[in-house]
Amino acid sequence: MLAMVLLICQGGITVTGSLVRVTGSGLGCDTWPLCHEGSLVPVAGAAPWIHQAIEFGNRLLAFVVAAAAALALFAVIRAGRRKDIKTLAWISLIGVVVQAVIGGISVRLDLRWWSVAVHFLPSMILVWVAAILYMRIAESDDELPTRRYPARAQTWTVIAAVALCFVLVTGTMVTGSGPHSGDSGIGMEGRLQLDTRVLAYVHAICMYLYLISTLIVTVLLHRNGAPEDAKRTAWVLIALIVVQWAIGVIQFRMGVPRWTIPVHIGMSSTVVAFSAFLFAHGKRRLPTLV
Repeated sequence: MLAMVLLICQGGITVTGSLVRVTGSGLGCDTWPLCHEGSLVPVAGAAPWIHQAIEFGNRLLAFVVAAAAALALFAVIRAGRRKDIKTLAWISLIGVVVQAVIGGISVRLDLRWWSVAVHFLPSMILVWVAAILYMRIAESDDELPTRRYPARAQTWTVIAAVALCFVLVTGTMVTGSGPHSGDSGIGMEGRLQLDTRVLAYVHAICMYLYLISTLIVTVLLHRNGAPEDAKRTAWVLIALIVVQWAIGVIQFRMGVPRWTIPVHIGMSSTVVAFSAFLFAHGKRRLPTLV
């Protein structure tokens, strides 16, 4: 239960972070770790109150994520779980702290596009880690790892994961060159000075490679009699990728309206989580059915 809460929190804070961006509230608190010089909390008149509320609220949510990670870590240590599970829990907690620091640095750099990208991408790593933790924590520590589908299919899950990394990186570049800087007063200063349309095409190509890789995994699972839960995960992932593609097309056709960005970010976290689920199905410590 705690692992699922942590996974939801890790994905959820990426959505609230995108709300900060699309509402232009990124500098509602213009320094870090304080909100404004000499004040930990918002100050009347220092910035529009709605921008301060959104940015400060997102900072407070980091404590919720940290609490979820700390509780998950405490639970696995107290239960005496195996080393790899404890390691995943530690990474989750340490990652939240590191992310808070990266976020503070991006504020101090006035939301330069690359600093915002560096802030977003580790969140995707933490979603992946939380998803793997969710899968592993349900396993028995007394069982040996068992391969549940062929090594060739596992290799293609890795290839798909690499393609997903390129999707995410190019996605941050598209956003970095686009109109939503993260703060209403910044404009295009500090933005990525490349053609957004060309970057969008590169992003789409990476997405198609990711989709093809996932389709290959799915075919291999069906040809080699993989467990039903692994096959279901693969089909759900394909459906999620298609939905994400549709959202991306809508963004491209409509000129990146603000409301599409939190939806696209939320789906990114979901896609990353299911990619991690599919990878984790490759080897599991499950009781052998007699």
